[in-house]
Amino acid sequence: MTMTKVNVKRAVVTGIAAGVVAGLVKLGWENLLPPRTPARNATNPPQRLLEQLGVPESVTHATYTYSEQQMPYVSFIMHFGFSTTFAVLYQLARQKFPVITRGQGTLFGLGIWGMYHAGIMPLMGTIPSVKDQPVEEHVSEILGHMVWMWTIDRVGLGMASDAR
Repeated sequence: MTMTKVNVKRAVVTGIAAGVVAGLVKLGWENLLPPRTPARNATNPPQRLLEQLGVPESVTHATYTYSEQQMPYVSFIMHFGFSTTFAVLYQLARQKFPVITRGQGTLFGLGIWGMYHAGIMPLMGTIPSVKDQPVEEHVSEILGHMVWMWTIDRVGLGMASDAR
């Protein structure tokens, strides 16, 4: 049995690029199918998680102004941090365990949704339990995570093939 050598540098560069692109795709997705009601989004899950970790609301709700709108830059940092972290991990893992790419990343994205939105975050009290979340949230988040990871898979695959 031959051992596949993992190209860490390629995985990190590819993962960061794929994570940024996929993070933008997920933001666009959430504009089309918002996962939360405005009341639930007043403190979104990234903000809530940071507050649970002791970060003050003055930081978690910090914004910048663009086009006369208040944009939550701390939430964006968390959003893109999550996206690029999982994109790098995916790019590393795909080199060793190509089975994770089945479904072009969509199954992996579904697994990430399940792990975080149906498991860890409800258990931590960051978001309501699965049964207390509206069906619209499930539809948006499930499909959004599948499209997000599909984007990571496709961008990563394209960049990897360009590197050969």
